[in-house]
Formats: sequence, structure tokens, C-alpha cells
Amino acid sequence: MAVIRRHHVCEARDASEKQFHSNASLRHSQSIHHSHGAGKLSTLVSPTIRTRQLANGMTVVSQPMPWLRTAAYTLWLPGGVSAEITPESTDTEMLNRCGLASLTVEMVQRGAGNYSSRELVAAEDNLGIDSGGSASSSVTSFSAAMPADSLLPGMELLADLVRRPHLPIDQFDDAKMMLHQEMMACQDEPTQRLMRRLRERQFGPRLGRSGIASEESLQALTMEDVREFYQNNYHAGQSILAIAGNFDEAELDAAIDQAFGDWKTGQWPGLAAPEPAVGYEHIEIASSQTHIGFSFDNIPYGHPDYFVMRAGIGILSDGMSSRLFERVREQHGLCYSVWASTNSLPPNPNSPAGVGAVFGYAGTTPARAQQTLDLTLHEVKHLADGLEEAELERWKVRIQSSLIMEQESAGSRASSLASDQLQLGRVMPTEEIETMIESITLDQIRAYYQAHAPESIRVLTIGPEPLSSKDLA
Repeated sequence: MAVIRRHHVCEARDASEKQFHSNASLRHSQSIHHSHGAGKLSTLVSPTIRTRQLANGMTVVSQPMPWLRTAAYTLWLPGGVSAEITPESTDTEMLNRCGLASLTVEMVQRGAGNYSSRELVAAEDNLGIDSGGSASSSVTSFSAAMPADSLLPGMELLADLVRRPHLPIDQFDDAKMMLHQEMMACQDEPTQRLMRRLRERQFGPRLGRSGIASEESLQALTMEDVREFYQNNYHAGQSILAIAGNFDEAELDAAIDQAFGDWKTGQWPGLAAPEPAVGYEHIEIASSQTHIGFSFDNIPYGHPDYFVMRAGIGILSDGMSSRLFERVREQHGLCYSVWASTNSLPPNPNSPAGVGAVFGYAGTTPARAQQTLDLTLHEVKHLADGLEEAELERWKVRIQSSLIMEQESAGSRASSLASDQLQLGRVMPTEEIETMIESITLDQIRAYYQAHAPESIRVLTIGPEPLSSKDLA
């Protein structure tokens, strides 16, 4: 009997890229938590971050957190969903390979090294390791949190997983069944369906490609496809291994060298160039709700103005004191949910600076949908109007809260280390982030959004009736 490991594929967000529902996200993939209070940011002193590159191209980023009793790792392999297709792939080939990256993640976790599927799960459970794998646009990700004493044997198990998977043919149909169930679950959730389609319209059918399988791909994909995808995309070249928590640096270095030092290298050709769609799209369904999604072009994480831009989005949408929540939901009672968040994809040959966008959502009733759309877009387009110091200070306190909380979570910190390394080519120390956030002024935010107010906004709706607006792209 197969043992099903933890595996997440239904994506309202992308992972290198974990984005859509993290309204208070500072980095493109880091969740920011609620905080109360006011005042200036206090200085956080973070332990030294070490970065080294193995001869095979793997970048290792580590940060000790000796006050914790835990440790965590994040391994990002370049490729992900983007590697399912090539620039020459036809529309049929693109459809028939949907979900291949996620199917490979599922299969590599079904036994590896000297362990069967059941034995691998038992080995992790015996060590207290909580692990999972997923595929997003630019990376395939494996991450885990554990007691500190389990980190070194955890490195050995991770190496077995990505280097020596069994890929058992007798479990292939079971793995496809898992993808089928996740596909059906996502189709039954209008918000997921909306944001997946909106992402495709914002970035294009190749760059905005979803990791969810299709009915066609579940019929077309074969075990040979999985083996080929694994051989081509699971390697040390341009990979990132981030570790945070309580560990001995010399012992960790030795364990990583032993586990990954002789792993084969490889190359990642990069992401496809954006091919945004224009025009408004409506998906008609019989429903008592209308789901509204909107997006527009934006600067990526790493741009010199990113934190100024991000402060504006924070004022717009971070928390229950934000403009969208207060003005659209509370003052007018138009919707039950409304938010906006930033999204960045990493630099690559086709987009040397990376690619950025803002995505947003509102859920309401058909009778209030048009007014909800109009008011939401008005707030987005008039973000520079009437800015108040209190709005900026609230956002700064939220960021401070998130940075403090990150120092208490090895898993969150490991994810941030990997995120920065992928997006920036370096890790931004906490002190540098604090300094940049503290220096932001209302005049900077106002000037940025006066110069960069979105002129065209892509809108997608799901519900019984279409909507209209002069602001639609």
C-alpha cells in the first residue's frame, strides 16, 4: 500500500512565489503577521549569514539561530512548472504536460535510497521531521522543519529524496489520482479558478502557466515523461539550499558536502517572456456570488523602488486598517473579502530584472459586484491621494512585527533566505531591511504612485453576469 506524503499543488500563488493570499507580504513570498502598536522600528541584530557555492553549482545559504531548539531547510531546484514545456511546444503539448512538475514531485516522494515509501515517511516521523514538496513557476521546492538534532540526518534523507528516488511504476496511477483529486478540488473553488486564470492572462500562457493537471494531461502523461523530467531538472546546477536554526556550522558543512558535493550539475534556460492578454474576461457560472480578480504590471522584488512601492500596497491592503478593507468592505459593506498583493518572478535570461505584478481579489454578491469593482479600482488608481502619516506608521509596525516573528521560526527564515538568494543573488540582512523601511516617507510613496499609477488593469470575473468599466485593460 502506498503512503501518501505531504504535497501541495493547488496554487492560488506561485512559489518561488507564494503570493496571492499573503496580503501583507514584504518579500514576494514572505507572510507578514498582524501587530498592534506604533512608533519607530527597533533594531534587530541577526546572526551572520553564510553563503557558499559548491563546485557543482549549488548555492548553500545558512544562518544560525542558536536561541531556537529547531532547524529547517528549503531546497529550491530551478525549473518547476516552466520546465514542463519548451519555446517550441505547441498548444496541444502545453495542455498535455500540465501538472508534470507536480506529478514528478509526487513520485520522487514515494520511496528513495534504501527506503520504501512507507519507510521514508517513518524515518522522517521518527526524527520529528515535518516535510513537503511542491512545484511553482520557477522552482521545485522541498522544505522541512525539525528538532535541531535531526538536521544532519535530515540532510541525508533529503539527498536520498532528490538524488535517489525509486520512481516506482506500480504507484504511478496512485500519484495521478492524487493530482486528479487536487485538480477537482481547485475547480470546485471559484477563487482558485479565478486567480489561476488571471495569472495566465497577466503573464501569458507560458509564464503564467499553472501547475494544476488537466483532464487531457492526466490521460497523456506517462511514467517516461516523469523520468525524463526528473533527469533533466533535478540537479545541483543553480539550485539553492537554505538552512536556518540551531546547528553547528562545521558539522552542517560536512554533512552538506557529503550529501550533495558529488551531485550532477545542470543548466536552467530560464522563464518564458511575459505575453500578457488584453481585454476583460468573464466566466459565467450559476452562483449567488461574484468573484472579481484584477491585476496590473508592477516592478519586481530587487528594483530600487520596490520597498516604496510595497509600502503603498501595504497602505492599500495590509490588515483591517487598510484602505480596501476599511473603505470597500467596512464603510460600504460591499464585499466579504477584498485584498491586493505583490508578486515577483526571478531574474532570468528572458527578463534580466525579473517580472512583477500586483494581483487583487474581491468577493461579493451579483447585486453589489459592479459597485465593488468600481470602488476597488478607484482606490487602486487613487492610492496617492490623501496619504496620511498614520497609514505609513501602521504598515511599518506590521513589518517590524513580521521581522520579529521570523526570528522565532526557522522555517520562515529558511524560506526567506532562499527567496532573497533567488531574487537578488544575495540575502538581504534584517538590519538592511529595517533601515530601508524606516527611511520611507509619504512624499516618496506619493511621488512613486503619481508617476506609476496603473493605466490599465486586467479584470476577470466569475459569476452569473459580466461587469463593465472604462478602466479595464
